[in-house]
Amino acid sequence: MEDYLEAIAKLGEVETELGVKKPSVSAALYKLSEDGLVEHRKYGHVELTGEGQRIAEDVIHRHEVLFRFLSEILGVDREIAQVDACKLEHWLSESSILRLTKFVEFILTCPRGEAVLLEGFNYYFENGERIEELVAKCLEEER
Repeated sequence: MEDYLEAIAKLGEVETELGVKKPSVSAALYKLSEDGLVEHRKYGHVELTGEGQRIAEDVIHRHEVLFRFLSEILGVDREIAQVDACKLEHWLSESSILRLTKFVEFILTCPRGEAVLLEGFNYYFENGERIEELVAKCLEEER
């Protein structure tokens, strides 16, 4: 159901965004309407309620954080990161997402350290060992 809310919030094009058939969309919209998350008339315009908008924004935020973590920090291919973020966004707890959000912000806003950390991680990923001069450089910048 969160995917439907996300698609409505982003595009209003549920079938195209999710790749589902009209009967599935109709059933989901009926359920979301019953739960007070969308306002929908048969064959008519769909609009998120306040609560539906809140949930949709939360899902979009989770997706963005996971996508950035996977693509920008771990270096996962962007297309794969999109797919994986879609899968993960529904499974992680609020507390895990909060910590991951802060971690992504910390790494990506670290002055001069971002490049060193990411270079070090990439080397470690490829070779299974640390580059000692990068470790020393990180320690120097910390002082």
